[in-house]
Formats: sequence, C-alpha cells, structure tokens
Amino acid sequence: MAGSHPEGVPAVLADKRQQFGSRFLNDPARVFHHNAWDNVEWSEEQAAAAERKVQENSTQRVCQEKQVDYEINAHKYWNDFYKIHENGFFKDRHWLFTEFPELAPSQNQNHLKDWFLENKRSEISECRNSEDGPGLIMEEQRKCSSKSLEHKTQVPPVEENVTQKISDLEICADEFPGSSATYRILEVGCGVGNTVFPILQTNNDAGLFVYCCDFSSTAIELVQTNSEYDPSRCFAFVHDLCDEEKSYPVPEGSLDIIILIFVLSAIVPDKMQKAINRLSKLLKPGGMMLLRDYGRYDMAQLRFKKGQCLSGNFYVRGDGTRVYFFTQEELDVLFTTAGLEKVQNLVDRRLQVNRGKQLTMYRVWIQCKYRKPLLSSTS
Repeated sequence: MAGSHPEGVPAVLADKRQQFGSRFLNDPARVFHHNAWDNVEWSEEQAAAAERKVQENSTQRVCQEKQVDYEINAHKYWNDFYKIHENGFFKDRHWLFTEFPELAPSQNQNHLKDWFLENKRSEISECRNSEDGPGLIMEEQRKCSSKSLEHKTQVPPVEENVTQKISDLEICADEFPGSSATYRILEVGCGVGNTVFPILQTNNDAGLFVYCCDFSSTAIELVQTNSEYDPSRCFAFVHDLCDEEKSYPVPEGSLDIIILIFVLSAIVPDKMQKAINRLSKLLKPGGMMLLRDYGRYDMAQLRFKKGQCLSGNFYVRGDGTRVYFFTQEELDVLFTTAGLEKVQNLVDRRLQVNRGKQLTMYRVWIQCKYRKPLLSSTS
C-alpha cells in the first residue's frame, strides 16, 4: 500500500500517516532494527505452520460444564479484569483518526461533506451496493459547527442507577440522552474509555454526542469517574451486547457511527449475528459500523495451549475472558446479513519485534467499515 491513501479517503486526511503504517520490511536482515513492521505478507510455509498449530491447540476442548460457567459468569470475569488492571492495561487509541477518519474533528469532516453529497444523488438513483464507497457517510442536512467547546458546561452527574434502569425506559424519539445532537457515535464494548476519550478530546464539534457501553459495570464506573467524562457530551451505560431483552438508550435510526473495537470477538459466535442485527437497526440511513478485531492465525491464537479451546477458533484466556479469531469472509456475512453494505474489509498484518530477546511476533487484525443503505430494499 506504499504511496497510496486509505481506501475511499481523500489525501487531506492521510498526509500524516498512511493507513496501517508505512514501515516495510524489504530486507529480512534488518528485522531487529525496529520494534514493528507494517503489511508483512506471510509465506505459504508460514501460513501452513500456523494452520497446523491451530489444529493442534484445538484438539482438546474445554468441558461443557466449564463452557457454561464462562458464559453465565462472563460479566464477573470482565469485572475482575478491570478491577485488577483498572485503566492501565490498554493505551488510548489515537490511531483511530487515521484508520477511521469518520471519527475525526468536524473541520476534517467538512472537507468530506461536499465529496459525499456529490456522490449521494447518483447512489440514490442507482441504489447501488458499492464495495469502494466513501470513507465517511454524513447526513445531508447535518450542520457542522466550527465553534469549539472552550468552556465545558458541567451538568449534574448521571444518577447512580440510571445504567441499571435504562432497559426499562421507553425510548422516545424526541427525548433521550443526546437527542439534540446532530452527530451521534456509539461505542460498544468501550472498556475504560480508550476510544471514547480520544474522540471527545479531539473532536470539538458542538453537535457531537458520544454513547459508550460495556458489559462490565466496573469498566463503566471507571469511565464515569474519569476526569475527562462530560455528561453533556457523553453517556456511559452498562449493556450486554447479547441480551435480546435489553434495549439501547437511543431510538432506531438515530446513530451516525457505531464502533466495535476488539469486542465482537469476546462473545459466543452463535450470538454474533443477532447482536449485529440489533445494532444495524440503530444506524441512520448512510450510517457506518466500524470494526477492528482479531484475525485468523494472529499470534494470540497460536499461543493458546491445548485445553483452552471452546469451539472452532474460539478460546478462553487464563483469566476467564474469551476471544474469537475471524476471517474476512465471516465478518462480511455478519454485516451483509444485517443489511449493511461493504465499504472496507481489510487484513492488517504486523510484525512486532522484541529486540532485546530477539523475538518476532506476527499480529493479524481485520478492519471493516459497513454502511447502512441510503434507501432500503423495501422502500
């Protein structure tokens, strides 16, 4: 990808850093000269060795009794994780604005507005399903204010039990958190805010409102008590992505962006499709779902031992949390079945290096952007 800009994104947003980086390992003898290399292709022998390793660590499965425990007590394992690590485990994801310019500040979004609107009329008339669509979908009538929130207005904190009662609320189209916003982002599986806070710090659009939820009540408590948490711009709540009985605190068709960063892989594969279906309904026409998650044969998958495999490509870590490793095709089926159109579905292969121990570690991640059609097939 050398010399190219991110798929569907004008050069104005790609001048600082190329998507997926630009440090390429052209000379294997220099592998230990840097800590990481970008876009590293695997040889056939390496891919075959990875497949053999996965077959080997999948031969012995976790017993059914323990599998039930990991599912029923999933919230407990994640609460324990955040109680131990608090906000010190994951780093803030400032790379988001390169990989997902849809999250960039309004001044960058304005550069793309005319570009999107120029293509919108032909898209509506043809009802086309493009795989190379624009990287940013914006509501035609959205008004982007360039005025920064230099002085944040403090409002009374969210009531202590609001996150527990949110599923009992009847969501009114005119009265819900962030109902007056012109651009709404939801992050599912927000953890302690490593995605949310960089967005709030970087994007000062007065019309922006960010929702964030997590399975772990401990994680949400850490978000709400963070000094950067501003209830006038953000609403954090506890939510189980797989609970079909629990509703989100926003009406259907109200969100511009939904973010899934290393979260879909944490749930049982059989429940993924229904979870994506429900999220898809929350998007506005033209809204985007953004995902980054673990890819098949990532280093983490190859490191699992026998007895940690729950089912095909689905494992349990030592702390009781679980992880699935995707293929591009699997994710494409999940999103398109939910009625979304592919904008991007790419594999990001990185070679990370421990120069002190002379170790090489191959990472595989998948990055996706899927869009809700501007016109539904039934209209």
